[in-house]
Amino acid sequence: MIKGVMFDFSGTLFRIEPTAQWLRAVVTEAGYELAEGELALCADRLEAAGAQPGGPAPRRLPSELEVLWSERDLSAEKHRAAYTALTRQASLPYPELVDALYDRHRVPAAWRPYPDTEDTLKELRSRGIPVAVVSNIGWDLRPVFRDHGVERLVDAYVLSFEHGIQKPDPALFRAACDRLGLPPGDVLMVGDDRVADGGAAALGCPVHLVDPLPADRRPSALTAVLDLLD
Repeated sequence: MIKGVMFDFSGTLFRIEPTAQWLRAVVTEAGYELAEGELALCADRLEAAGAQPGGPAPRRLPSELEVLWSERDLSAEKHRAAYTALTRQASLPYPELVDALYDRHRVPAAWRPYPDTEDTLKELRSRGIPVAVVSNIGWDLRPVFRDHGVERLVDAYVLSFEHGIQKPDPALFRAACDRLGLPPGDVLMVGDDRVADGGAAALGCPVHLVDPLPADRRPSALTAVLDLLD
């Protein structure tokens, strides 16, 4: 019987803004002039490079970045280093955009909850089912939940950079189960990555996967979690 739920963050409960919107927000705030056609080309290069945290993975990862990429979620320093290095691969017209883009992805306005995120978390709370967010990430995501009004619906945040462990290492899921005070077999893991989130199965946790589509194209995938509890 499921008595607790762990959720992944990016692609599961929240989705990062589109790459072009991410770039446009930074360019506008910095007061730079960038024609719409050039902005679109830069956004395409950023997406191909995998430069946006929470966005698509690199289409081709430079060999010199392979180790850093594999360890990016172990610390805040490695996370910034990995993604700013990938941003430089996009050859943007203004070097200052590299750090500004990284900083932009950490602000709550850059993230959008899936349409059923709040309702699902509220229903779990009403049923007395505790919730943990378990994320491979290099920064504190709690302000995102706070600004979108759902922080109170999460009982524990277990973030890779705070533990120096990243999914699929079972130790990160074990830490979340411990925070919930439940044995792994009673805790459902909900995520969008078969490898990373599927690591919870090694502890005996049931795993449910959702598709990390844009928020406006995935209106109700999380409601299936409630069906698993019945």
